[in-house]
Amino acid sequence: MALPFYVSPEQMMQDKAEYARKGIAKGKSIIALENAQGILLVAENPSSSLNKISEIYDLIAFAGAGKYSEFENLRKAGIRYADLKGYAYSREDVTARSLANAYSQTIGNIFSQEMKPLEVEILVVEMGEADARNEMYRIAFDGSIMDEQGFAAIGGQADELKAYLKDKYQEGIPLEGSLRLATKALEASTSQKIRAENLEVALLDKHRSGRHFRRFETTELARLVGDAEG
Repeated sequence: MALPFYVSPEQMMQDKAEYARKGIAKGKSIIALENAQGILLVAENPSSSLNKISEIYDLIAFAGAGKYSEFENLRKAGIRYADLKGYAYSREDVTARSLANAYSQTIGNIFSQEMKPLEVEILVVEMGEADARNEMYRIAFDGSIMDEQGFAAIGGQADELKAYLKDKYQEGIPLEGSLRLATKALEASTSQKIRAENLEVALLDKHRSGRHFRRFETTELARLVGDAEG
């Protein structure tokens, strides 16, 4: 009689983690940088129709790396969560921290209970009003949360990007300088030139009234990063 196949819980979790890491490694990376004008999000993204960066709520933005369909579902769920919480309580109760905790619980439950984990890594960032500090949270494929300061990176080359930025990032860097720094970091991690049309860039702009989230057009990016061919 054949013995039943047995896999220890520890081995199962290791296999899930390896599976998720391989899936995330296939995706392009994303950087978030605090600067003098707010929080900049920069992604290498050759697609003009599939966004990796988006607005979630007032002062809060989202970025996802890995399997697009999975982090897109998380983005939509985050918008619903923020809208419902803001309606049921108040807009001030919708924060990056509460949203990150909700994401952590959802992603963590899938990782521990389902056979297939999510192949995603996400960023939730919130620009602080007045003198309040900015908040940046990185949520991994297993639901663990990391509170980042100054800069954060997700995706296949996240470790290389963080090492690059650690040496070169300066607090209070101007907007243009932060965009050039993020672009150079992405180029260093991939060892190739990145054209402006292959970048997706958005800013939570503290100098903008009303809606603080704005996207950059390709022509503006080409001028700011010095891409003459743009």
